[in-house]
Amino acid sequence: MNATFQALVDPTRRRILDLIREQPRMVGELADLLQTSQPGVSKHLRVLREAGLVSVRQDAQRRWYELQPEPLAEVDAWLEPYRRAVEERYERLDHLLERLQHEEHNNE
Repeated sequence: MNATFQALVDPTRRRILDLIREQPRMVGELADLLQTSQPGVSKHLRVLREAGLVSVRQDAQRRWYELQPEPLAEVDAWLEPYRRAVEERYERLDHLLERLQHEEHNNE
């Protein structure tokens, strides 16, 4: 999971994942969409491949990059307890606000 987090820390790599989530893409297309160089995109794709977030499919002379969501599912599972903790805090805040509104209404 550390490799996944290290790959996701870079905003360009997250943008690449967003683009290939929509559909498989080639390096040149990604470079055009990101308005950056093909060698730069290739370096980011290498990091994403090593983290298991992207796979490559060869089609004659073309190389298509596709999203591999499994590592993201692992991150999502790890985040779940934190998500629940935040939701519980919001629920407690909601209850407090409701109580304060009720008390204010009764004091009028």
